[in-house]
Amino acid sequence: MIPVHPSPALPRLDVERPAGTDFTTDLAHEWLVTNGRGGYASGTVVGCNTRRYHGLFIPSLEKRGRTVLLARLEEQALVEGRPYRLDAEERADGTTDESGARHLRGFHLDGLVPVWEYQLGPARLRRKLVMVHGENTVFIAWEHVSGPEVSLRLRPFPVDRPHDKPIPQRQGEPTVFLRGRHVELCADDGAPPLRMRVYGAGPTPFVSLPMTSPAQLYRVEKARGYEHTEVQQSPGYFECTLPPGGTLALGATTEGWACLEREPTEVFALELERERRLISRAPEEARTGVPARLVLAADQFIIDPTRPADDAWARSMGQDARSVIAGYHWFTDWGRDTMISLDGLTLATGRYREAAAILRTFQHYVRDGLIPNYFPDGESEGVYHTADATLWFFHGVDRYLDCTKDEELLRDLFPTLRAIVEHHQKGTRFHIGVDPADGLLRQGAEGYQLTWMDAKVDGWVVTPRRGKAVEINALWFNALRLMATWAERLGQDARPYLAAAEKAYGSFNRRFWNEKLQCLFDVVDGEQLKEDPAIRPNQVFAISLKHPVLHRDRWEPVLEVVRRELVTPVGLRSLAAGHADYKANYDGDLRARDAAYHQGTVWGWLIGHYVDATLKVNPDLAAARALLRGLEEHLLHTGIGQISEIFDATEPYRPRGCIAQAWSVAEALRVFMKTHVTT
Repeated sequence: MIPVHPSPALPRLDVERPAGTDFTTDLAHEWLVTNGRGGYASGTVVGCNTRRYHGLFIPSLEKRGRTVLLARLEEQALVEGRPYRLDAEERADGTTDESGARHLRGFHLDGLVPVWEYQLGPARLRRKLVMVHGENTVFIAWEHVSGPEVSLRLRPFPVDRPHDKPIPQRQGEPTVFLRGRHVELCADDGAPPLRMRVYGAGPTPFVSLPMTSPAQLYRVEKARGYEHTEVQQSPGYFECTLPPGGTLALGATTEGWACLEREPTEVFALELERERRLISRAPEEARTGVPARLVLAADQFIIDPTRPADDAWARSMGQDARSVIAGYHWFTDWGRDTMISLDGLTLATGRYREAAAILRTFQHYVRDGLIPNYFPDGESEGVYHTADATLWFFHGVDRYLDCTKDEELLRDLFPTLRAIVEHHQKGTRFHIGVDPADGLLRQGAEGYQLTWMDAKVDGWVVTPRRGKAVEINALWFNALRLMATWAERLGQDARPYLAAAEKAYGSFNRRFWNEKLQCLFDVVDGEQLKEDPAIRPNQVFAISLKHPVLHRDRWEPVLEVVRRELVTPVGLRSLAAGHADYKANYDGDLRARDAAYHQGTVWGWLIGHYVDATLKVNPDLAAARALLRGLEEHLLHTGIGQISEIFDATEPYRPRGCIAQAWSVAEALRVFMKTHVTT
């Protein structure tokens, strides 16, 4: 008899809202739902949009990219003749409607599904939202928990704008097409049709009564120095009744009407079952607690890119097209972030087929020995100005092979990897190439930011790091050693790779060691400084990678400097506080933020390689696990259930940047598992 294993329980994450919680505090808590195609829905817990990226339906559309189509719903309830409002808004005239916060009694994530609990006088309602995985469709459901009958008026505000472009000053007049229980809205001429349906036991008529909203204020955009007001048009509303114990739902899609011919309860059940399967396929130590929560968080970044060319070549190879969204809300799929995140997002979660698909996707886009730095939203070709993403590709391949022993993929990739090395040795775009004098890899082109420290604003490259950067050469040495190993496995000549690695190794240890500070220079042969003594986290990779390029007897002093100057509870600072360019806080307009982006700002993803390096000199798993406590606590703040991109460099280490970042989640999960102690 085949044993039946029960599905694992989904982790629940509750957001505590003590009595008297300030509205501003509520606005700092955000939720995120994704659909595996790059599309998403997101907002604050209390239903007040604070970003241009907030909305209930933001699908990723072919040739358009991610587009806000349903900015919000105005949700008016009537209970025993008394009106209540479930959403909230902040207006440009300084007024607010905080009803959604006043009536909200609880918020939690059931797996990845956000759930709100409202008390409307004697009636209690539960609200939840799901996007159909692999499809541009969203469902919102209201469940009557207790009390008398509730009348609901649901007023949609359709818009049509790219999610990361300036907000237009004027929106067009929405048009409405009624098709029985179906309603098709177009925000303006040329907008994609937004097909909607309300599901309920009684009549749910759409009342055509247009309304122009007060100018909405997006406070986060205002603080970031962007356009921050939007006037929205609504063509009407749905009039609904929710009887005791009943359920009401609204579905919206950009796809065919057939997508709305399904029971919403089934859609929610299928999503929860999908999430249970994600937990089930993960290693045992990742099926409960914080790791299980991170397994689900990881899922929100893995996508089927909406590029027709990807689908065509993938089908021809019997392969899936997969990529990784670097961060929500504004990042697309980035090569560097994808390769750094591959281990934690796919290998640590048991998603080996998708890991292979991601590697093949980026192999398909190799040009002149480089993988893309990123893909612009809605476009098919990548942008290639990166010196390190391609070297991280070798790291990603190695981690995949260690987990799967997939010799077929190695044979398929090896010619591409060999060509990449040859292009780097001969020299390729952006002056990326090996210096024949010392075997080290140099990079740099005027006006380009080629390393991961890539802030640029108004033509100003904040941290150009042109020359021979420390992590670029740690990655180069690692790639050469990996190529030697793979060549031997495939019966090919490994000697050229070993010779190149040996030359780089000697030069690295001679050139990068800073005897005075007992750590590594950040860049040598730089444009402004022959050796840059700035204390940055980039030196950690000289120890953490599989093949460390730094002499063993120098590991401890380097790690001591990094621990003393850079380590925080939520990651590593990007620059030590004593440097003249150090910035403690990441805030202000774009120029001010980019000036701080890699000049002190803390990056959560760096904790992963710092843990790798420290475990090489001190295999104390408990001490290493303790380094993750700050990120664990952060799961309850900002992007609920997610880990932010960056943090301020000093207490209280305020989260900044994206509310959900792929490599932050991936590295946290990977290291949580690496430091697992078997009891």
